Amino acid sequence: MKLIVAIVRSDKVSEVLEALYRAEVRGLSVSRIQGHGGELERVETYRGTTVKVGLTEKVRFEIGVSDHFVEPTVRAIMSAARTGEVGDGKIFVLPVEKIYRIRTGEEDTAAVTPVAAVSE
Repeated sequence: MKLIVAIVRSDKVSEVLEALYRAEVRGLSVSRIQGHGGELERVETYRGTTVKVGLTEKVRFEIGVSDHFVEPTVRAIMSAARTGEVGDGKIFVLPVEKIYRIRTGEEDTAAVTPVAAVSE
């Protein structure tokens, strides 16, 4: 089991979500963040004052997957988020020791497997 953390440009969120959906990757968290990587600092004027901006708006995806979903997930993010310019982001694949689904108590792979929609 792995935790995939991807930092991407904010204007690429819709494309990344669509690519993940097509790759049948379900269950993720998305957060708006600010960060600094290889981008050059930019200067903006705010209320008549010149300000050097060192952080850029990014979006962080966190996706828990079983081992066989790592490559499809990474490929989907890479293909949708890439512009070829500095600042496209990073993907981190981290080992996960244990996962629990709170609602059912399921553990590990069963806890990251999508729940089928139940019609009542």
